[in-house]
Amino acid sequence: MIEAQGLNKSFGTIDGRVEVLRGIDLRIERGERVGVVGTSGAGKTTLMHILGALDRPTSGTVRFDGEDIFALKGAPLDGFRNRTVGFVFQFHQLLPEFTALENVMMPALVARKSFREAIPMATKLLGEVGLGHRLKHKPGQLSGGEQQRVAIARALVMSPRVLLADEPTGNLDSGTSGDIFRLLDEIHQARELTMVVVTHSETLAGRLDRVLHMVDGRLAS
Repeated sequence: MIEAQGLNKSFGTIDGRVEVLRGIDLRIERGERVGVVGTSGAGKTTLMHILGALDRPTSGTVRFDGEDIFALKGAPLDGFRNRTVGFVFQFHQLLPEFTALENVMMPALVARKSFREAIPMATKLLGEVGLGHRLKHKPGQLSGGEQQRVAIARALVMSPRVLLADEPTGNLDSGTSGDIFRLLDEIHQARELTMVVVTHSETLAGRLDRVLHMVDGRLAS
């Protein structure tokens, strides 16, 4: 379903260019759950951003179902990000002034769904992640684990085919981390999503179908 070939990413600095990704070749099958592990600075987050079209590679291609996503521009690329891929970030990135329900509704509203359509979509998902009783709570009134559950619901509201999770338990204690991974397991089974999960935990990564190790911008063999 996802095929990356020859991915390179570099940034210009005062001291010259920094190579973040170096010749990444990657294939992920439909419905597969893949973990990505590596030390800080190995390029994990950059790889995730490129797979989800949040960033562009310096060179190389990413194809979803055979389509080169970086051949898309403007509204088609925005639509790909909004409808095909769901993102879960380490720091939740919830909007603090809005309720849990309103945060989950956001991608649907961006996709021009009406409030009448978006409210039941978001309500159902918050119920599925165990927060049906927290619809009107703002992020500051929720625990870290609850905030991450809201973020997961938001990532799923447009029924994406791929879920990209970047350190989804990085800010959580071990018990809450286990709860979030169990929730991701349940979501995968219910929705048959393709999932790519960056995690610092080898133990949690080991619960996935396959684990990729990144070292200095490369995938270790």
